[in-house]
Amino acid sequence: MGRLPGELLHTTPATRSMMPERKAIESWLTDMDGVLVHEGVPVPGAPEFVNKMKASGKPFLILTNNSIYTPRDLQARLNRMGFDVPEQSIWTAALATAQFLHDQRPGGTAYVIGEAGLTTAMHATGYVLTDFNPDYVVLGETRTYSFEAITKAIRLIDGGARFICTNPDATGPSNEGALPAAGSVAAMISKATGVEPYFVGKPNPMMMRSALNTIEAHSESTAMIGDRMDTDILCGLEAGLETILVLTGISTREESDRYPFRPSRVVNSVADLIPEI
Repeated sequence: MGRLPGELLHTTPATRSMMPERKAIESWLTDMDGVLVHEGVPVPGAPEFVNKMKASGKPFLILTNNSIYTPRDLQARLNRMGFDVPEQSIWTAALATAQFLHDQRPGGTAYVIGEAGLTTAMHATGYVLTDFNPDYVVLGETRTYSFEAITKAIRLIDGGARFICTNPDATGPSNEGALPAAGSVAAMISKATGVEPYFVGKPNPMMMRSALNTIEAHSESTAMIGDRMDTDILCGLEAGLETILVLTGISTREESDRYPFRPSRVVNSVADLIPEI
């Protein structure tokens, strides 16, 4: 017999009684692609889920490792698909990266490979973007990676610039198939320089902690909803959140069993979570 929506994985009544009770969920973090939308189409029940979160007054953020778009861009994209999401409820790897650098070295300089989502976030924290002796080389997602820009990044890192990458994703989706993403380009730069980047985005729990700080939430009463075991669930787990795997994206129930860590629970989709909000 299959598990009921929301049932804990690999547990018996005895083991469930041994598990520490978590606080009631007062804040929500959710991935976007694979959780709210799938291949450009809203997941059934996802707009209603977002509306319920808004109506509840509970803090929430929609997270994405994609650093190409600004929150305003993503707000418009979601709006076209029937979601009514405030701009301030979207948190990207670009915002997390810019905030991390601001905390580490306020008012610094960076050579950036990326698009408006990343450059806008960097400017907003007071960073100066330059190719002259920058404090950091910051690599993000872009639709067209320039060999000239990658060469410049390699030479700046060889010259002493610190290497930061928004996210470790090796590939990204497109209508024609997989595209090389920031993680793949970072590997090429690392091979050329011998320097590994610091990745800010998922599965680094830094992404979760920056999101929690943004909405002034506490890990003990926050849930992370994701569709990928290796990023969303791992990131939430390491940040101390309740983790909920949905089956509308990448990871299947069978695949989740093969990981050495588990989500707090598995549900079919975010529609199953509406009664909890």
